[in-house]
Amino acid sequence: MKNTAVFVGSFDPFTIGHHDILRRALPLFDRIVVGVGVNEHKQCMYSAKERVERIAALYADEPKVVVEQYCELTVDFARRHEAGFIVKGVRSMKDFEYEREQADVNRQISGIDTLLLIASPALASVSSSVVRELLHYGKDVSAFLP
Repeated sequence: MKNTAVFVGSFDPFTIGHHDILRRALPLFDRIVVGVGVNEHKQCMYSAKERVERIAALYADEPKVVVEQYCELTVDFARRHEAGFIVKGVRSMKDFEYEREQADVNRQISGIDTLLLIASPALASVSSSVVRELLHYGKDVSAFLP
């Protein structure tokens, strides 16, 4: 595809914030590959397989979305899919600084640009880590999951 992007993260779990970013990015690209990152240094609540299956089920009726796991550099994942862009969501200035640094390095080593989408204000406080903590304490998190 001439206009492909990758949307990457650990997505542990995939929240309404992630869903909002992907929904807003869809009109911009012919195809978006959701890359579920596998990081051996990160303790995840759900296996990569479970995360891929849940996200794929959510977008089963959206032919522009492909979901797969990856354990390589994001730019290598993007190159493998011939993606011209990396899509990331930003909730705060802290997120922005981190993502800006990553975007700069990714562009330097690959020429691939990153599109940063600002979180919708109503969703800016939703994060996977908050959802995991609520789950740990037995709270209902359905309002935070698509």
